[in-house]
Amino acid sequence: MECWIYRGKKQPDAYLFIPREGDFEAVPQALLDRMGELELAMNIELTPGRKLARSNPEIVREALSTQGFFLQPPPPKTPLLRNDRL
Repeated sequence: MECWIYRGKKQPDAYLFIPREGDFEAVPQALLDRMGELELAMNIELTPGRKLARSNPEIVREALSTQGFFLQPPPPKTPLLRNDRL
């Protein structure tokens, strides 16, 4: 399965996966508004053995097939120092 991955200007660490280039019809308008202007980050083939940095490729393929998009949220923010070390 081929997919296109976009990042938004407002949330550059979140990635929106869609099954067809530039086709955002299945993506809720509220999500598009929250992400801001989108730019293409990459185009990949989601083959069964494919690994992704922060998402399970099986879950991504399932979401693309059933809902028409997949949102990979930004990684959780971790403090530079734990509170008990301050």
